[in-house]
Amino acid sequence: MTRVSLITRFLNRRFYYFVIILLIKSIVARDVVFGNGFSWLTIMTEIPFFVAVFCLIEFFAGKRKMLYYMIVNLLFTALYFAILMYYKYYGIIVNTDALSQANKMAEVGESTYSLMDPYYLLIFVDIIVISVVLILPRFRKARQEAQLRPVRSKAWMAVFALSVVVCLVNVWPNRASMNENKQAEEMGLLDYEVYNIIDKMMEKEPITPIDQITQAKIDELKGITVQASPKYFGAAKGKNVIILQMESYQDFLIGLKVGGVEITPNMNKLVQEATHYKNFYTMVGQGTTSDAEYVVNTSLYVPKHKAATDVNVDKALPSLPKLMKENGYYTATFHTNAVEFWNRTELYSALGWDKYYDQAFYGDEDHVAFGASDEVLYSKTLPELVKLDQADKPFYAQVISMSAHHPYNIPTSKYRIELPAEFKDDSLVTRYLKAQNYADYALGQFIDGLKSSGLWDDSIVLMYGDHQGLPLYSLDDNEKALMKEMLGTDYGHTEMFNIPLIMHVPGVTQPSEVDKVGGQIDILPTVANLVGASLSNQIHFGEDLLNQSSELIPMRHFLPSGSVIDNENLFVPGIEYKDGTNHKVVDGTETTEGGVTEDEYNRALELLHLSDSYVQQLPHK
Repeated sequence: MTRVSLITRFLNRRFYYFVIILLIKSIVARDVVFGNGFSWLTIMTEIPFFVAVFCLIEFFAGKRKMLYYMIVNLLFTALYFAILMYYKYYGIIVNTDALSQANKMAEVGESTYSLMDPYYLLIFVDIIVISVVLILPRFRKARQEAQLRPVRSKAWMAVFALSVVVCLVNVWPNRASMNENKQAEEMGLLDYEVYNIIDKMMEKEPITPIDQITQAKIDELKGITVQASPKYFGAAKGKNVIILQMESYQDFLIGLKVGGVEITPNMNKLVQEATHYKNFYTMVGQGTTSDAEYVVNTSLYVPKHKAATDVNVDKALPSLPKLMKENGYYTATFHTNAVEFWNRTELYSALGWDKYYDQAFYGDEDHVAFGASDEVLYSKTLPELVKLDQADKPFYAQVISMSAHHPYNIPTSKYRIELPAEFKDDSLVTRYLKAQNYADYALGQFIDGLKSSGLWDDSIVLMYGDHQGLPLYSLDDNEKALMKEMLGTDYGHTEMFNIPLIMHVPGVTQPSEVDKVGGQIDILPTVANLVGASLSNQIHFGEDLLNQSSELIPMRHFLPSGSVIDNENLFVPGIEYKDGTNHKVVDGTETTEGGVTEDEYNRALELLHLSDSYVQQLPHK
C-alpha cells in the first residue's frame, strides 16, 4: 500500500483515530490525578464529550474538517496538560479561575517546569506528527483528493444526542458534591470543566447581609468563649512587633537531623528560648505567599479558588497595619521581590501599610529565586528596623523571606551541608532540605542582629511558614520513602500543611512546646491582645491563641471544598460529609471514629460563607 493511500485512509477514518488519541490522553491524565487511568469509568466519562464535539464537526463543517479536528485536539490536549501540571502542585483540578492566572505561571516558570515529568510531553506527540504529515507538500494533493466516506447527517446527530445524554448522566448525580476532585472523577475531566463554567455563570449564592455578620455570630460558630478580661491583654503594650514570614517552611524541619546533620540548627536553638506552636497550619489559597500576607494581616479567609490579591484588594479591608496605626504604631513591610508581583501594590494599599520595601530598595544582587537573597534581605532590613526603633513611636514590621522558594534551586555556592548518598541532587526533597538549611543560616544572622541591636528584648517577634514546601502530589515513590524514613511516619496531608509558629514576647512567653491547634488567621487577634488593641469594632475570624483552647479551621484550595481542621483531625469530604476521611493531626493516620463532627463541618462552611459575604459588602478603598 502506498504512503498516499495510507494518508487517504487515515483522513477517511479521522473520527475514530481522534477518539482513540484523546482517550489515550485522558487515560494518562486520570492515571496521574485519580490513579484509575485505564478503566471503564474513564471510557464512560471521558469519551462521550469529545465524541459529541467531533459529531458537531462532521455535521456542520463542509470543508477543512481535518483542521477543526486538529484544533479541538490541540485545545483538549492543552487542557489535559494543564490539569496534570496544576494537580502536581495544588492537589486539585484546575478550573477557569486558575487558568486565568496563566501569566503567574509564566512568571514563576522555573517552579512550574520542575513539576513536569518528561512523559507528560508525549501527549503532544500526535499533534506534531500529524501536522508534519499534513504540511509536507507531497501529501497535500492526497489530502485534497481524499473522498471521505459519506455518513448521513442523521447518524451524526444521533451519535451526538446519545453522547450528550451520557454526559448529562455523568454530571447530574454529581453536581452537589463538595469535593471537586471527586466531582471531576465521577463526571469526567472535560464534563467537569464545562460544568464548572456553567455553574459559575449561574451561581447565585445568597449573601448574608453585613448587619447580620457579627463578631458574636463568628465566635459562636468557632466555639470561642469570650472573656471579659483576657490573659495578657496589653502585656506587651508599646513593644515593637516584628512578624517574619518564612518561605515554604514546614514544622517537620525543626529538630530534624539527616545523617547526623541538623537541617535548621538556628531554628532549633530558637525554639529552646521561645514558644513553639507545633500544630499550626497554613491557610493560603491560589495566591500562596501573598495569600499568607492577606490572611495574617486581615484575619479573613482567602476567597474560593482565587488569589485574594485578584479579587479583594479593591476593598477597604480591616487589617493589622491599620489597627496598629490606630494604636500609635508605624508600619512597614519588607520583601525583595518586585511589588507588582501578585498585585502587591494594591494589596499593600488595601492593608494600609505606611511604607513598603521591595526590589527597588534591595536591588538584585546575590540573586536567589526571584530576587536578592535572604542574606541581603536581612542585612538591609536590620538597619531600617534600628532606625524605626529610634523614632518616637513603636513599629510593626513584616519581613518576608524568599530564598527557599520552590523548586529550591539555590546556587551551589549556598550549600552548607552534605547529605547521605540516598539523597540525590535532583530530588525535590534534597533541594528542599538544602534550601531551608541556607535560609536557616541567613535567619540565624538576622536573629543575632536583632539581639545585638537590642531589638530582640524590646519586640514581639513571631515567625511562621507561609505555606507547604513539599506538595504531596509532586513527590515520587522514592521521595515519599525518604520522607517516611526521616519522619518515622507516612508523609500525608497533616504533615504537608503543618507549619510552625514561633512566638517570642518579652516577659510573657517561656520556652515551651504547645500542642494547641491554630492557623495563620489567629495571628492578628493574638498580636492585638498582646499590645492591648481592642478588636471590639473589627470583624475577625481568628482567635487569640493565648486565651482559647479549641479551634476550627476551614481549609481552601489545596484541599477540596469542605475540608476542615479541628483540635484533633483534618477532615476531607467525599461526595458528601458521610463518606469523608479524617486524618489525625498528630500522626496523620486515618480514623473513622472521633473525627470532625457534621456540626463542625457545617459550621466551617458557614464561616467561609460569612467571610465571603463580609468582604463583598465592604466599601471600596
